[in-house]
Amino acid sequence: MKAFNTLNGIVAPLDRANVDTDAIIPKQFLKSIKRSGFGPNLFDEWRYLDEGQPDADNSKRPINKDFILNQDRYQGASILIARDNFGCGSSREHAPWALEDYGFRVIIAPSFADIFFNNCFKNGLLPIVLAESTVDELFTEVDVNEGYKLTVNLQEQVIEKPNGNSIAFEVDPFRKHCLINGLDDIGLTLHHVEDIRSYEEKRKKEAPWLFSS
Repeated sequence: MKAFNTLNGIVAPLDRANVDTDAIIPKQFLKSIKRSGFGPNLFDEWRYLDEGQPDADNSKRPINKDFILNQDRYQGASILIARDNFGCGSSREHAPWALEDYGFRVIIAPSFADIFFNNCFKNGLLPIVLAESTVDELFTEVDVNEGYKLTVNLQEQVIEKPNGNSIAFEVDPFRKHCLINGLDDIGLTLHHVEDIRSYEEKRKKEAPWLFSS
């Protein structure tokens, strides 16, 4: 998993509440478990004018020019701001995979669905909960300032705005540690590899029949 410390990035505004995981990555793309290659199909039904299929050449598909991520000013965005209950619906881990593969590292919203919120941290995304009034201000500032960027400092737990003002945010200390050090569940387990090996050797001596072929 990619480590996260400080990010300075363009902000894209998704002015919709209750964005569910099927909108983030539609069900027909869930066959793969590679964790990569989902970015071109992020928000597929909103980005394109036809029905997306796993083997389609996305470069040849008709795009919805009105959708926010298709607008020139938001190309290369790595921070997404959204409305309440982002990531609701089914618990598919493909949703954070698609967001990360597209290039987003931070999602800011007034609230998130619990399972999606947890899955973000396990896949290198930082979901930040801010007051609705603060999110409203960010939407306004993004709208009137093309190329609007924020700097997100996870170590200090602050978001720095272009005007010099900053916004503090909360994050669980353990999740913060994992993100800063690029540790997913497998990475955390591998920190104890010597203990695991010692236990296996001990069990081989105590119960050798369990290890016989």
